[in-house]
Amino acid sequence: MSVAPTSIEHVVQAVQRARETGHVVKPIGASHSFTGIGATDGVRLTMDRLSGLVAADPATGRVTLRGGTRLWQLPAILGPLGLALPNMGDIDRQSIIGATQTGTHGTGLGTGLGGIATGIVGLQLVTGTGDVLRIDATHNSELLPAVALGLGALGVITEVTLQCVPRFLLEAVEAPDSLDAVLESFVARSRAADHFEFFWFPHTDSVRTKTNTRFPLEYGSEPLGRVSRFIDEELANNFAFGACVGVGAVVPRATPAINRFVETMSSRRRYVDESHRVFVTNRRVRFREMEYAVPLEAVADVIRELRAMIDRRGYRVSFPIEVRSAAADELMLSTAHGRDSGYIAVHRYHRDRDLGYFRDAEAILAAHDGRPHWGKMHSRVAAELGERYPAFDRFRAIRERLDPERVFTNPYLARVLGD
Repeated sequence: MSVAPTSIEHVVQAVQRARETGHVVKPIGASHSFTGIGATDGVRLTMDRLSGLVAADPATGRVTLRGGTRLWQLPAILGPLGLALPNMGDIDRQSIIGATQTGTHGTGLGTGLGGIATGIVGLQLVTGTGDVLRIDATHNSELLPAVALGLGALGVITEVTLQCVPRFLLEAVEAPDSLDAVLESFVARSRAADHFEFFWFPHTDSVRTKTNTRFPLEYGSEPLGRVSRFIDEELANNFAFGACVGVGAVVPRATPAINRFVETMSSRRRYVDESHRVFVTNRRVRFREMEYAVPLEAVADVIRELRAMIDRRGYRVSFPIEVRSAAADELMLSTAHGRDSGYIAVHRYHRDRDLGYFRDAEAILAAHDGRPHWGKMHSRVAAELGERYPAFDRFRAIRERLDPERVFTNPYLARVLGD
């Protein structure tokens, strides 16, 4: 059953009714996750009608939004207030609550930035008992490190208050480089740049780097022209790339040659634009994804082991491996909890049927004390995850307090949190 609440009272009623009838409840945002974190055969709370601005204080940079607000809506909401999110990932289709509850992040170690959830300073929660809690620095503050990134296991977040920053520009410099050189310098470059990431196409020896530097609006923008953006993002990154991976899916043995051809097309470009236009890219080619956070210093070894595994096993991988970084934080189930982290994302074209690549990649990522992204493919279970998260038992205790009857559970949460 699907319910589309328009108020917090409707959410409370749905939770109370589910308790009375023995059903479970799951709020649904954009259904963007690769896992079953939001799946249920119980009551689905479609949050799209609970969206938009609730309140804003431009002086402090704090903005309160309804939980169903999508990330792509934020520039129109925040821009007139002179504000922006301090960091974003490269996709903006998610709802703000879906993004924060699954640990969505960008890259930003050099500026001390973590995932989007680290910007939550307050929220309103409907618990599994139907109670409404305000959680912030002065109300139930001990719960914030759990609920801000709670996997949807602790309740329905109807409002969220974010700490924003003044609008800013990003200078983006994209350039080819050698894989070995970038691996040797990854930690240093991640700490030195405001935002640094790279993409490596398996079967090649080079990468494409992206280095973003933050500037105030007064610096002056130099955006990509409409034609240039269309050629780079639509024709090259979507149409042409989609055609290449489509050929690779039909003729896997052609993949290494295709990747090497794509490598030769990589060129340097620079532009300056408002932050959200640089952080976010349009991705229209469908894929499956697994991503793990590993200790920052382990990134180079993990990539080398992935390269050796791909060669040894004879996999033909058409999608690049994406590598980013984030600063340590104190959110209980953040993949960057307590340590500066490197994020390694492996992908496969959605029509590629051989999933052995994910299995073998996961073995390497997990062996380096890896923590899986909660919204992306993985096979970890509660016993393993409890060893990776120092606050795991504290989180479970808070879950017992806020949802003692497991109104918000589903098979995925039972697997990763235990019941």
